Amino acid sequence: MRDYLPPSPRRVLEIGCGEGGFVASIAGATERWGVEPNPTAAGVAAERLDRVLTGRFDAVSDQLPLGYFDLVVCNDVIEHMEDHDRFLLDLRVFMADDGVLVGSVPNMRNYKVLFDLLFLGDWRYQDAGIMDRTHLRWFTRSSLGRSIAAAGYRIEVLRGMNGSLSPGRAKWAWPRFLFGCLCIGLTLGGARDMVHAQYGFRARRTA
Repeated sequence: MRDYLPPSPRRVLEIGCGEGGFVASIAGATERWGVEPNPTAAGVAAERLDRVLTGRFDAVSDQLPLGYFDLVVCNDVIEHMEDHDRFLLDLRVFMADDGVLVGSVPNMRNYKVLFDLLFLGDWRYQDAGIMDRTHLRWFTRSSLGRSIAAAGYRIEVLRGMNGSLSPGRAKWAWPRFLFGCLCIGLTLGGARDMVHAQYGFRARRTA
């Protein structure tokens, strides 16, 4: 996600910062804040960052300064929100006028997920990945872009990442691989985004 960062952010906030490793690594920042619901992870982050608020964003957001942050990061966070549209709107009030939002979400259009749904009739939650059982929202490239724009951001970068089209060795690997090839071929490459596990984005707050 470092490739999505704007140049020289000063005041940075990461929602769901975990142990603070990502935001702590952002070079040149003068203030690094984090919000983290896991108390153990928040304790580690507090040793790395200038300030860490422990709790869910909606429970601790009243402790954040208004119109303050040049950069807000929400890596693999939006899909965990009960109301992601409200979340994206709420973030704006804590951002500087020209502030930037950077984040990532899983790609629900991934060919492996679609194969399992269409051909195996299966919608199996897992402990991690696209079908993580804690996800409350699911996105394609179009739906993510629509939500970001509707919340008042100008999208600068939105692209797929972390994925490839290869058979591997898992059960049903070859049928999934052939399904992915067929979809991409029949759409003359239009469905190539099906290979990605995630989307990353950078968007700038508008007036």
